[in-house]
Amino acid sequence: MYFAWTSGFDVIWISDPDSRHSRNLSVNRSAAVTIYDSHQTWGGWDRGLQLFGTAGVVTGRTAEQAERAYGARFPSFDPAANSYPFYRFRPREIKLFYERILGGGTLVTAKVTGERLVWARTEVFA
Repeated sequence: MYFAWTSGFDVIWISDPDSRHSRNLSVNRSAAVTIYDSHQTWGGWDRGLQLFGTAGVVTGRTAEQAERAYGARFPSFDPAANSYPFYRFRPREIKLFYERILGGGTLVTAKVTGERLVWARTEVFA
């Protein structure tokens, strides 16, 4: 999925309202997102993010902000040619794994507070 993000850690994307995930979000806004480099190979120094929060279609001023964030990431994006709504995922918690720096099996969890992350816990799995 193509996505953009904001300084407040929101994830922005465009989707068909009839897609399964869009229909699911219209009923239950609770969501989780995983972001990682898909070129990673098993057994290497993996890294990525797990985000937990809420998501849904955005309208009005928020949709304008989403369009700006998306256009900044994808300069060839043409809003006039887009017929799908913008969606925003707003995380409340982020888990980071970055094996090269933190070591294998280590997850650092932070709470999202505005445009800041506040450490919550570090978990180490054997």
